[in-house]
Amino acid sequence: MSALWRDDHERAGQSAAETPERRLVPMAHAHLDAVTLIENAAYAFPWSRGNFVDSIVAGYPSRVLLDANDTMLGYFVAMAGVDEMHLLNITVAPAVQGRGHARHMLAALVELCAQHAAHELWLEVRLSNSRARAVYERLGFVEVGIRKGYYPAGFARREDAAVMTLKLTKGGADALE
Repeated sequence: MSALWRDDHERAGQSAAETPERRLVPMAHAHLDAVTLIENAAYAFPWSRGNFVDSIVAGYPSRVLLDANDTMLGYFVAMAGVDEMHLLNITVAPAVQGRGHARHMLAALVELCAQHAAHELWLEVRLSNSRARAVYERLGFVEVGIRKGYYPAGFARREDAAVMTLKLTKGGADALE
């Protein structure tokens, strides 16, 4: 884990997944109303409730981020593969964006990568989402390709996605150095 992420949690004596102010728990069907509300508020082309149900049923690593009052701050869904993890969805509630919650969830996902012995973390991000792309780049992700027409864009158009990867040379433990 990078010094940037490690320092945040080692000072407090905690893993990336837990702090007094927020905690990650496995996504469950009981969370889906709140997840769907955040998803619909955050995206013009949101995942459906069924996409989240399918992810839970398939056993994909998925977590919700809750604050001390159990208010949902965000969530992520990933898919484990052979020696890799693919981030499918990471979302922070619009009202609480810009407070480090995405970075917190990504740090926890890197820990999950280590548990799954993943050597790479992959994701796609809209080319127009410069804010997210900049966050990923600051954290060590590298753009390795473009998926043409990957995302819906309205008016029967499609938007390209940047494919990004983060090398996790020791199964996640030294990522983001």
